[in-house]
Amino acid sequence: MTSNIKNMIFILNKINAISNQFLAELRDVAIQQDKARFRANQEKLGQILAYEISKTLAYTEKEVQTPLGITNVNLLQEQPVVGTILRAGLPFHQGFLNYFTQANSVFATAYRKVKKTGAFIINIDHISAPELDGKTLIMCDSMLATGQSMVKVCKELLAQYDIKQLHIAAVIASTEGIAHVRANLPKAKLWLCAVDEEMTSKAYIVPGLGDAGDLAFGEKV
Repeated sequence: MTSNIKNMIFILNKINAISNQFLAELRDVAIQQDKARFRANQEKLGQILAYEISKTLAYTEKEVQTPLGITNVNLLQEQPVVGTILRAGLPFHQGFLNYFTQANSVFATAYRKVKKTGAFIINIDHISAPELDGKTLIMCDSMLATGQSMVKVCKELLAQYDIKQLHIAAVIASTEGIAHVRANLPKAKLWLCAVDEEMTSKAYIVPGLGDAGDLAFGEKV
């Protein structure tokens, strides 16, 4: 596994694994027009990162009765809470829920408010969250572009709750987005499928994959 423990960043596509196929299909302009396949590939990548994150969590040995005897299995002490920012992150979020099957969820709505200069600020409309005191929180979103939405949501949650551990997961992140998260949430560990170097003036990651929300659910009007 490729993991940078010092910087608390895990990058999935630095290893040769089947996950690269799912990522390639997400990026491919022809294949990504199949919305069901686009959502399914995000879900698969969410499952893979959920598995990787699960290796870092706390476990307790439990006895399990089989038809022929008793065996000991190490099981999670408690499920993490899994959150996402609507709407693009929903398929990726589902991948995490497929593995953390008893996890509670956080949902946040955020949007860009564009100024006359072309610059924008992030407004958070609403956050729906269960009890998070003492919990491990995994916040996931398809794209970590500027990182502003993720940071703003996480800071609001950290201000309200005593969160034990914070993990942030994304399909594709920009180097600028990573830097913004590291500067503002230094204790968070990042779990990424890929990192791209550039962004457009409208904060789309290059080469990226386009607008993840539109590709998954249809173009906004």
